[in-house]
Amino acid sequence: MLPHSTNWPTAPPPSLMVQLVSLVLSAAAQTPLNCNLGTKPCKDGSECVLHQHVCDGEADCRDGSDEEDCTVACSNGQFLCAHGKKCIDQRQVCDGVAQCQDRSDELDCLNSMEGCVHHCDNKTRCLPDTFLCDGERDCLDGTDEANCGNAPSVSLDSNNGNATMSAPAPLKCPFGTKPCRDRIECVLYNHVCDGEADCKDGSDEEECILECERGQFQCAHGKKCIDQRQVCDGVAQCQDRSDELDCLKPMEGCVHHCDKTRCLPDTFLCDGERDCLDGTDEANCADESCNSGEFRCTSGQCLSVSMRCDGHPDCQDRSDEESCTEPPQCTTKLRCPQSQECLLEEWVCDREQDCKDGSDEKNCTMVQLKCGDFQWACTSKSQCVPKAWRCDGTKDCADESDEAGCESTTCPSHQFQCGSTWECLDTALVCNTVRNCANGSDEGGNCQAKCPDKTQCAHNCYSTPHGTRCGCKAGYRLQEDTVSCVDIDECEGGRPGVCSHLCVNTQGSFQCHCYPGYLLESDGRRCKITGEPYLLASVQTELFLFGLRSSSLDVLVSSAKKAILSLDYDWRDQKVFWVSLDSESIKWSSLDQKKRGTLVKGIKSDCIAVDWVGRNLYWIDGIGGGRIIAVGLNSTIINSMDLTVILDEDFEQPLSLALLPQKGIMFWSEIGNEVKIERAGMDGSERRVVVSHSLSWPGGLAVDTLGERIYWTDEKLRCIGSANLDGGDIELLQMMETTNPFSVTVYNDLIYWSDTRRRTIQRAHKITGKNRKVLLKRPGQPFGLKIIHPLLQTSNERPCENLRCSHLCVLGPGPKGVCKCPSGLLLAEDGLTCSNLVNSAFLLVLSPTVVTQIYLQTMHSAVDLKSWPEHLALPLPNVNEAAMLDYTLQDQTLYLADSGQSSVVLFKLKETGLVPRGQFLQLKGDTVTALALDWITLSVYWSSTKQPRLQVTSSSGEHTAVLIQDIGSLESIALHPLSGRLCFTNLAKQGEGAQVECAHMDGVKRAPVWKDAFQPTSLTFSNKGNEIYWADIGYGVIGSVRVDGTGYKEFKTGDGLTAFALSNGMLLWVTDSDTTKVWYRDDPLTKKLWFEVNTEIVSLKAYSKSSQMGSNLCSDGNGDCSHLCLALPGGRTCRCAHDHYPVNVTYCAPDQHCPAGSRPCLDGHTCFPLEKFCDGHPDCSDTSDENCKLSQFKYKDFSPNQLPSPSFPIPADPGSTSLDNSWLVRNLEAQQCSEKHCNGNGECVETNGGISCTCGLGYSGDSCQNQLTKTMQGPLIYGAIGLCAAIVVISVLAAVVKRKTANTRRANPVAKQTSMIELEKGEGCEGASPNSDFAEVQ
Repeated sequence: MLPHSTNWPTAPPPSLMVQLVSLVLSAAAQTPLNCNLGTKPCKDGSECVLHQHVCDGEADCRDGSDEEDCTVACSNGQFLCAHGKKCIDQRQVCDGVAQCQDRSDELDCLNSMEGCVHHCDNKTRCLPDTFLCDGERDCLDGTDEANCGNAPSVSLDSNNGNATMSAPAPLKCPFGTKPCRDRIECVLYNHVCDGEADCKDGSDEEECILECERGQFQCAHGKKCIDQRQVCDGVAQCQDRSDELDCLKPMEGCVHHCDKTRCLPDTFLCDGERDCLDGTDEANCADESCNSGEFRCTSGQCLSVSMRCDGHPDCQDRSDEESCTEPPQCTTKLRCPQSQECLLEEWVCDREQDCKDGSDEKNCTMVQLKCGDFQWACTSKSQCVPKAWRCDGTKDCADESDEAGCESTTCPSHQFQCGSTWECLDTALVCNTVRNCANGSDEGGNCQAKCPDKTQCAHNCYSTPHGTRCGCKAGYRLQEDTVSCVDIDECEGGRPGVCSHLCVNTQGSFQCHCYPGYLLESDGRRCKITGEPYLLASVQTELFLFGLRSSSLDVLVSSAKKAILSLDYDWRDQKVFWVSLDSESIKWSSLDQKKRGTLVKGIKSDCIAVDWVGRNLYWIDGIGGGRIIAVGLNSTIINSMDLTVILDEDFEQPLSLALLPQKGIMFWSEIGNEVKIERAGMDGSERRVVVSHSLSWPGGLAVDTLGERIYWTDEKLRCIGSANLDGGDIELLQMMETTNPFSVTVYNDLIYWSDTRRRTIQRAHKITGKNRKVLLKRPGQPFGLKIIHPLLQTSNERPCENLRCSHLCVLGPGPKGVCKCPSGLLLAEDGLTCSNLVNSAFLLVLSPTVVTQIYLQTMHSAVDLKSWPEHLALPLPNVNEAAMLDYTLQDQTLYLADSGQSSVVLFKLKETGLVPRGQFLQLKGDTVTALALDWITLSVYWSSTKQPRLQVTSSSGEHTAVLIQDIGSLESIALHPLSGRLCFTNLAKQGEGAQVECAHMDGVKRAPVWKDAFQPTSLTFSNKGNEIYWADIGYGVIGSVRVDGTGYKEFKTGDGLTAFALSNGMLLWVTDSDTTKVWYRDDPLTKKLWFEVNTEIVSLKAYSKSSQMGSNLCSDGNGDCSHLCLALPGGRTCRCAHDHYPVNVTYCAPDQHCPAGSRPCLDGHTCFPLEKFCDGHPDCSDTSDENCKLSQFKYKDFSPNQLPSPSFPIPADPGSTSLDNSWLVRNLEAQQCSEKHCNGNGECVETNGGISCTCGLGYSGDSCQNQLTKTMQGPLIYGAIGLCAAIVVISVLAAVVKRKTANTRRANPVAKQTSMIELEKGEGCEGASPNSDFAEVQ
């Protein structure tokens, strides 16, 4: 839970208010002193002293308690200071820096050196003669510059080696200083005319200006003028600070005055950060005790008591691991040899001290590093820094090589460029008879030239060795005419380091401002939020709450048993939401840990995001090819039909999701064939790719709302990337500390990231990557991160509050409110109400691996879309390449031709997905070219490449009859069962053209109705059945003609026509060029663009209740036909299968023209033995002996999960003359059993007198209740464990999965690079510890 000291800018709850009041009262009563971090209270409680001053041989406490109980005996490898009360590391002796208060560690350290002539600093240093009287103080005691005034210098004659006396050397003042008149000493320029004499002769306060110019301010001592804009800027320029007096401006929330210029709110007091320059905001702080169940560190932090003596130091002073009664129980394999802390192998020699005795960083072998593509290698080859750090003016490499060999520095216009190119000099120091540039280029030459009284220079003129030059004041730039000055816009381009939030340019300067809820810091550049922010982090199965100011650490209880990969929070309801690998649900817990629950069950996700403005929760769902789904934060979800799909098309492997509710937009990353980051409105609109390069594995996403940038982690590139919200200005930050970045979050000027390999949570400056700090380092792997603060979830706009949506309101770009409907409902024309879809017309749009259902009613609410309209995407399980489809509304069954597997398969439409129903027809070495369903009898008319004829197969799949033999190539069939007619395209032999033909549904009365076609396809009957329509993709037209061949009409669609559908007189068609576009025409004159997408559409068909309403003579009892009932205009005919003959008008018997024990091919001429049929090898010339259902195959090695479900039985003896129809009854019973016992996802099987289920593809469990989604089961286990797991996963997937990567989300076993050693405890894959210096945990 949030620590009790939290103060928020919004109205606090009553309990928190009581605590605030008590805090103020206790402070007023002068309760015991609360020492800042890094300090310790004296025994009398009157003051605090730094830890480094304790036992240093000098009393700092008034009562002397800081020098009591000090260690006298030092350990091996330590040095005892002379005062006898402090031990230091032996390696710190004679290192040039005194650690002992009496400096005894730096005495007697003199090493004789060549050229030594002058001893100083208690004989710890020896300087050569060239260092004496050179104007620079090299000795701490100053003896190298003493007595230099009249002393002659000594030199050696190069001819005879004798010493000679020369004239005194002139005083040389270092850069930024000025010699006093007596030439004995130098003073800083900012001490000249400051109202206080610094030269012994007082010459630095002579000849000072007494009257200031316009626009200047005179200091109170009267001897210095400063720019008026520097008055009350928080920085004193006057020595007497008169420019910063009486500057205080009262402000809201002001309770503490300091620095005479600032007033702070109460939330800034005693928060562990020094905001006042005088430090009064952190003085006399009340002693705040920790809550029950917490441990107080000596350094003042509060930790969960469960972290006490757990082997992992969490206090900054490591006091939680001191005075433990016994060594901790380590879950790691190593521990520190002396201090006994638990240690991971990855922490040994990682440049961070984890053992108190420092043993984990001793005896480390220097390894030459191979730097990344976005890093610069230091000369030592042992360190890599980001390329942006090269020549940035700061020495970041330990050997300082990142600033060596840099190009010349261009000096600003108010300074002089030295000839050494890297030095800039104040213009007042040029031509002043003192060489201030290293190479002396500021003196000599034409220095005698003086500026005229009336100069043309806009600001100032000064003498240089090259003559007079014009200069500009600070904040201005000299223009090309070398005379004029123009203001420098410091705010241009959002330069880093100028202003933390908002920058306003002024003439010659700039001003920084903060966003509401933040206050400007004393430096005038940075902004600080009111109230302490907290870092919410998941570490393995635990949720941690880390105070970013107090460093407090608390544990939120979670019920997860496996890693929590993603989390978020809702400040208004005080809830934390998370998903873990062990649960198919999204769970929550209150921040006070008193309540917990489950928001959604039965989902597969590893990324969630909270929309606190629209009050919804979003997640990436792994079922199918991936979807983005939303649900209300306060919803009660009963089943999956209550969920609202935001986006479900054109996904490959979406990985991470981030929301920006303030603008109503969202971002997600894709790691499929095309790695990218996409953006869309939170309603799914305006979708587009924003980043498509400089990516390899974009993982965790985060939005910087202040900087308006998107950040991501890249585990393969080992970096953190960022771009603006449109995808421009891409920056990559690659550091040695970003080895496996998993999650990232942004707050103010800082980025925070979790590293699953180093097991750390770190932070650094979000632009430069500098000021890096490790916040948390524990054995468990850290994953999800979020910053908690009420100001981060505030918005003045609430678009959904006044929009009365019947179901769910989501945010669109703007933001604006948009009503959305759950699956199975459609938004009405009022844009608010969700209505039932039962009687609505819809399209089925077929892509190679997905069927998309779109209700035509949506056309009235939105046209000319750049993405899919309201729709339902239905991934096709185990389909390789869908080619054509048909659908029956009666039992909601989809018939699909799969060219990739040469089969016709069945799917049942249930709720929001398709359930496999087995194979209707399996061909070998053949491909279905045309398919049409008689929705009354459920017989299927079809043709194929090697069987180019019109044939029909009964609903059971048992009986097939050839209707028309003489066809060139049949590629489209249309049926109208009510009138008993069919039409088909006949692409004749080469050079003979193509035509549209029609006939009765038994194949008789065949006649061409249109002969001048080129490439006709997508044949469709009108509702009445008196007209036939088609798309001629060769001519780019939609044609129609009456079934008697009269009344031809055509409509030109243009190039790229690929498919066509007809719904109640409305034409709909698809064109394919740069994008796939779906058009419609609902009046005779105009065509309209409905929507365009980047998805391949291979077919589309329209359906409505009226299109499959009515009956014919085959409707009842199959028309009394034993095999096939075929409708005719005004009647019906019974047809026998190709291997049977009619006994009478309704019954059939096996044909005897083939020898006993054999059957005919579908051509009716060739016979083969029964065992040749459905044996997996085509024998008939037309391959018809392999026209089989999977249940007819003679193979016996199918595994249970490879069997289709359900399958139709066939007669035990195909040659039997019996007309037994009992198989129909058995089939019905089998279906009922499947629905009851196997959830409709499998087939009932009798075993040992009972019933068990053989599950269909994609299902498992005793009752086939579990859907086997191809979801990535989390990141792979790092290292050897990961290799073992990957081999197993790849083997299993390779055996059962053969489909396009485009529709897998988590199927790829190498889909996530994150190391997750602790996720699963593998055996036999772990190597031994390479470092024998560390004890193995027994």
